[in-house]
Amino acid sequence: GDADAGRAAIKAAGIPDGVYLPYIVLAEGQNVTRETLDKTASILGQAPGIWGAAAPPSWQKANVGLVEAFGLDDGSSRTAKTTISNLRNSVLPGIVNNGGPTKLTLGGAAPEERDFIKAVYGKFPYVLLFVLLLTFVLLMRAFRSVVLPIKAVILNLVSLGAAYGIVVFIFQDGHGSDAIWNIKATDAVISWIPLMIFAFLYGISMDYEVFMITRMREAYDETHVTKRAIELGLARTGKLVTSAALVLMFAFFSLSTSPGPDIKQFAIGLSAGIIFDATVIRALLVPSTMMLLGRWNWWLPHWTARVLRTRPSPLEPVAAGAGER
Repeated sequence: GDADAGRAAIKAAGIPDGVYLPYIVLAEGQNVTRETLDKTASILGQAPGIWGAAAPPSWQKANVGLVEAFGLDDGSSRTAKTTISNLRNSVLPGIVNNGGPTKLTLGGAAPEERDFIKAVYGKFPYVLLFVLLLTFVLLMRAFRSVVLPIKAVILNLVSLGAAYGIVVFIFQDGHGSDAIWNIKATDAVISWIPLMIFAFLYGISMDYEVFMITRMREAYDETHVTKRAIELGLARTGKLVTSAALVLMFAFFSLSTSPGPDIKQFAIGLSAGIIFDATVIRALLVPSTMMLLGRWNWWLPHWTARVLRTRPSPLEPVAAGAGER
């Protein structure tokens, strides 16, 4: 279309990709004059990673002015991260200290995106830890087990890792994105995608986990045989979990037909993560790990039960399980 033709014309003219997300420098202070703004633009244009800079006269008013700089690389690329850090930590302070405007602030879409990533993902490990601990405590009371919540948390993280890996493999590395969705390799994942996939997929996969393990726990309380409990739990929930996963997978996959690359990444990450969780995780890894753990699946010591205000589930003797581990 016209957009592609315009992009091709810009590239043919030798203009770099950084023109699409320029850096905007806000100059403030009593010494903001035409001379200081032109000096600022000249120094910015010679900075590493910068193709050129300009300070249009119409962008100055009283003691405030704007300078626009164009990078050599796309503002969302890895190399642009180094350019932004250099501008903030070295170039702009150097201009201020050498007779430039009193205050220089770096803005624009690319620096704002870096600030967003730092603000959100800088605290994300603490949020993740809180969610995992809360999940562990709630599931420990629901399943009356110490081991099953640990297994649930670990396998949920495996599902998340698989979804992230699929998004990186398809869109960031470009394996199939051009052939199927007509999108070249992006070399990066859009900043909000991992956070939203975590919010959706962690909740959905944990819902499947609770649904299945609750039935297995009920069957074990009746039979006291782990193998039989797993068989009954899978028989009662397997079709429902798989059907629900298929419905959600196709619903999210349909979103990938939208034109925006951000929605495509989000839709493919969620649909692939959901079907991976329902098949590989719930149908294979959950029952197999539970068979390996045997009677330890159902262990909840008395002191833990008292804290959680629920019934204890002491470790069954080996002989009582008719072949249990």
